[in-house]
Amino acid sequence: MAGFSFSFSLVCAVLLGAFLVSAKPMLRKERVLRDPELSSRQAHEDNKSYQYDHEAFLGKDDAKTFDQLTPEESRDRLSKIVDRIDGDADGYITTDELNAWIKRVQKRYVYENVAKVWADYDLNKDDKISWDEYKQATYGYYLANPEEFEDATDKFSFKKMLPRDERRFKAADLNGDLAADREEFTSFLHPEEFEHMKSIVVLETLEDIDNNGDGHVDEDEYIADMFAHEDGGPEPDWVRTEREQFSDFRDLNKDGKMDQDEIRQWIMPQDYDHAQAEARHLVYESDQDKDQKLTKQEIIDNWNMFVGSQATNYGEDLTRNHDEL
Repeated sequence: MAGFSFSFSLVCAVLLGAFLVSAKPMLRKERVLRDPELSSRQAHEDNKSYQYDHEAFLGKDDAKTFDQLTPEESRDRLSKIVDRIDGDADGYITTDELNAWIKRVQKRYVYENVAKVWADYDLNKDDKISWDEYKQATYGYYLANPEEFEDATDKFSFKKMLPRDERRFKAADLNGDLAADREEFTSFLHPEEFEHMKSIVVLETLEDIDNNGDGHVDEDEYIADMFAHEDGGPEPDWVRTEREQFSDFRDLNKDGKMDQDEIRQWIMPQDYDHAQAEARHLVYESDQDKDQKLTKQEIIDNWNMFVGSQATNYGEDLTRNHDEL
């Protein structure tokens, strides 16, 4: 995992449904390793930050190589998207309008992701996915051939992931019938988007990082989750910065480790809206006359920040029909 602190968060997404029926479950999550007040400047000084702008603005799962579009085509299609963002059609894009658009893109991504994999799991086509259907689709080979996995002892083995998925499925199954409708299955695949699933996200994060099994995350475990010290050399500067952040901002009660409440504050800071932060960033970077709103021309003039650059391949929404946006 890179050592950058990013400007907006996609908390802990475990997109199990992105796998084909015969594939293994996802083994690892991304963490929220950034606080806007600490590191948004660093993130956006790096060209790679364009990637996060593009994902927020256009939607990650719509990724397509930017080179497929000429600059002229990109500007033309971006112009049409700007018309959609301008909700009151006054010719200006405000932070609130951009914030609403980014949230719409993110929500669309979540539900499109579920729609893509639904048929892989709804084996009996009753428009529900039972726990048994999901278990068979995801773990069927393991269940039929357990002897092949007897030597697997790591925490992400099939043997350990199966009960973990069952726990998550039951948390998503609000009516307790062990059959998920589309909303319940969406909360299972994307628990970070649902309030009643956030405790599961916290618990799974703890389990992923807690290597010694003491129910807490100490500083070394926190660092080990993002940095493998393989060559024995000195730690990079960003790792030293993360150690300082652990001490100053993660370990709130100063006992040398994070409990579940501190982990929640880390990965889901209550006072931080990542869509709002990204909208403010895009307005700030593109607002040439500093009137705190954007004209279409200001966006077009800064089109690479919104839709593409050499640092990223994102920009798929420019190839979509506009009635799909």
